[in-house]
Amino acid sequence: MSSRGSIMPRALRRFGPVGAILGLALVAPGVQSATAVSSVTLYASPSGTGSACSSSSPCSLPGAQSAVRAQLAANGSADVSVLLADGTYRLSSTWSLGAADSGTPGHPVVWKSAPGAHPVISGAAQITGWTQLGSSGVWSAPVPVTSASRQLYVGGHEAPVAQASPASLGFRGSWTGSSTGYTISADQAAMAWFGSLTASQVAGVEFDYPGGNGPWTESRCRVASFSASAGTLKMSQPCWTDVTARASFAHGSGGLPSMANSTMPALVENAQPLLGSGQWFLDGAGGTLYYKPSPGQQMTGLDVELPRLESLVRGAGTLAAPLHDITFSGLQFSYATWNAPSTSSGFADVQSNLRMTGANNQSMCTFSTPAGSCPWGSLTQPLANVAFTAARNVTLTGNRFAELGGAGLSVMYGSANTLVQGNEFTDTASTAILLGCTYDPLPTDQSEAAGIKQNCTPDASAVSGDTIGTNEILTGTTVADNVIHHIGTDYSSASGITLLFSQHTNITRNNLYDLPYTGITAGVVQGHVDQASSPQNSTNINSSNAISDNIFHNYLSVRSDGGAVYVEGHQAQYVYQSDGTTIDAAQTLAKGLQVTGNVAYAGPTTNFTYYDDAGSEWVNWQGNVAFSAGASSQGGCSPTGHFWITGNYFSAGTQSYPCAQPVDTHASGNTSIPAAPKPADLPSALLSAAGAGSGSFSPVLNVTPSIFYVSPTANATQVLLAGEGFGPATPVYIGTTQVSNVTHLSSGFMVVPIPAGTTAAQISVTPQAPGATRLNDDDSRITYSGFTYASGRTYGDYQNDVHYATANGSTATLGFTGTGIQVYGEQYTDQGNIGISIDGGSQQTVSTLPSDGARHANVAVYTSGQLSSGAHTITVTKLSGQYSTLDGFTTRS
Repeated sequence: MSSRGSIMPRALRRFGPVGAILGLALVAPGVQSATAVSSVTLYASPSGTGSACSSSSPCSLPGAQSAVRAQLAANGSADVSVLLADGTYRLSSTWSLGAADSGTPGHPVVWKSAPGAHPVISGAAQITGWTQLGSSGVWSAPVPVTSASRQLYVGGHEAPVAQASPASLGFRGSWTGSSTGYTISADQAAMAWFGSLTASQVAGVEFDYPGGNGPWTESRCRVASFSASAGTLKMSQPCWTDVTARASFAHGSGGLPSMANSTMPALVENAQPLLGSGQWFLDGAGGTLYYKPSPGQQMTGLDVELPRLESLVRGAGTLAAPLHDITFSGLQFSYATWNAPSTSSGFADVQSNLRMTGANNQSMCTFSTPAGSCPWGSLTQPLANVAFTAARNVTLTGNRFAELGGAGLSVMYGSANTLVQGNEFTDTASTAILLGCTYDPLPTDQSEAAGIKQNCTPDASAVSGDTIGTNEILTGTTVADNVIHHIGTDYSSASGITLLFSQHTNITRNNLYDLPYTGITAGVVQGHVDQASSPQNSTNINSSNAISDNIFHNYLSVRSDGGAVYVEGHQAQYVYQSDGTTIDAAQTLAKGLQVTGNVAYAGPTTNFTYYDDAGSEWVNWQGNVAFSAGASSQGGCSPTGHFWITGNYFSAGTQSYPCAQPVDTHASGNTSIPAAPKPADLPSALLSAAGAGSGSFSPVLNVTPSIFYVSPTANATQVLLAGEGFGPATPVYIGTTQVSNVTHLSSGFMVVPIPAGTTAAQISVTPQAPGATRLNDDDSRITYSGFTYASGRTYGDYQNDVHYATANGSTATLGFTGTGIQVYGEQYTDQGNIGISIDGGSQQTVSTLPSDGARHANVAVYTSGQLSSGAHTITVTKLSGQYSTLDGFTTRS
């Protein structure tokens, strides 16, 4: 593990005259004690008891925490470590840490996995005692009557709650809207369906509105009640008003759109009659959990985890007595939920999972009609299942944050020198990492102190004695060498990393991919009342932050109007010349947001890859790469300005400002590259510096090598490969032959020499079988029923196209001659089971769900055994899941 001092920010570098004047603060390494200190190792296990905490008699997790406190009380300068044995630590309550759990500078308390162990910190109960309900295919199990959760994890992955589209329920869509809900009397199918539910069942039904409040949003509201006599659905408040009747405001860029109150939901969710294959329903009041297995799924031995905690780990001090000097390493944090969206406030989405929970003018200050509360943009942010407030010198390295129902990790409220390095964030309902708080743009304003304590801490009463000022500013956070993928699984407006208000934050060398929305957002709504003509309507404390050397790809896969890096609002503290009134541009830019050395590709719905949007100012876009990533490489709508765009490598245009124009922009030294660049089109040094592990830190967690991009092979002697999990020893094959002289640039890029005639489909990180012939999904020998053709998805599909089906029973049939066959498709959480039948034989059920929660395109989802030489017929049938994807076959002679 590297120390903080070894994390060298690469934000300042190489291109143009501006680079020479920029600087970033380094986090100093921990101070080492000049005298020898004692070293204490304690031991914990899931079945631990007592207080010995020895290797032969380990403690429970709470017992180990008590033992740590006793050691610290006896010798505060001791090096105390706790080794966690393998297994699942099922918490009955939040693992809470405070000042009493702190180490000392240079001697942190360390909670880490024992050698070879993979301990899981879990907030769930494993559900057993399943019984089948007749021949319905539905199973039930008893749970405590207090159970409440928006997530269920089956076999290590989130299962969808009971749901169906209105069309599949036979609803006609002849609904009219009002300020209170819908009139559905003209829709007899809807009337009958809601009439079949009890009042409590109706009150559990949730409507989903993807894109309802703008294409970057996905709002959700619950139904409050149904009146059969009036033919109406009353919607829960304040959610319905917050979604359909938002206050208007005088603004600098676009407003916060309201959804038409007659909008039909895209999905109807959370009612027992909706149960479909692979779905669940929780009757908390009745103490029963229901689950309908997918075809071929056996309940016997199936791991079903029902979260019972929302806050999994909480490290909370006060500004006067912070939690400090503590490290977590090699742990997995999993199986927690977040129930607030199930309340009457719902999920009235605004942007990047920030939402309204109160009046429809929440946080719009005097800019709105009617006026709202201040500070401007103080929206409600998601709960993080692992959270730190008033914490100093906290290190999280080599951990896994997975199967979480809120955000993965949050750091805010006066925390300083937090190091988040070498972790994996995946399969998370909301954003992966949330830095800062919406309520503290100006903590020096004493009128905001009460709001900060109430909204930026888990317990306002615990920090009631804190004096709020510059000490409350989040500062010195480093987020480096992490892998963030497959997040926003329930709330698709989630960004990979959300940065609110902070100083000296360094987000560097992370890999972010398979994201529903933006990669990293800095600002989020905070600039909407600012623009070039009125830059000072909303100010904040942001200063000296950097987003550098990150890799982004396959983002904006669900929502739109976002980018790889999205910025709003003020990003610097002004520095004035000696006259006291003229801004010193060089020094102010040095305190601005440095966005440098990032590489973004495969964001096809992106309107601006590097997006300086509403009110954004003082941003240095330098030495970045964007290809195959949307309409414009850089630009935005109604920014304030003061942008430097220098030394970048872009396949699309820059300075695209379709709304109000910014002031003071400087573009120079940028290089135009093809949308599909070859190795010679990009500096190898730039690619080598990007992504996890490109600095001195050696990644702790392994990612399975996958290729997402291959540069054109025609007339080429070498190709650029872009992907994930590349290491110095990662083999590359052309067909069955391993390639020599591969140049490994980083975890995301390799340059591979190829012989003439090589096609992209022949290049892989696993060898192809001898005598194999690959058939694309558009081969004329394949007969489809119920499948649709699609191309240009940018996920790495073979020959850039697939066939997909949404209806169970859809088939694809191929006649072939050979001794074996492979079926290629996609593994992803929206896939399900397929049936394979060869020569009319019995159907074999095959799951196409991924083991890691990530999307894997162009993978062999089925491989036959040895067949007799001769003619055969294979039929692939969609059995379950939202989609079934076919990417062709490989036959073996």
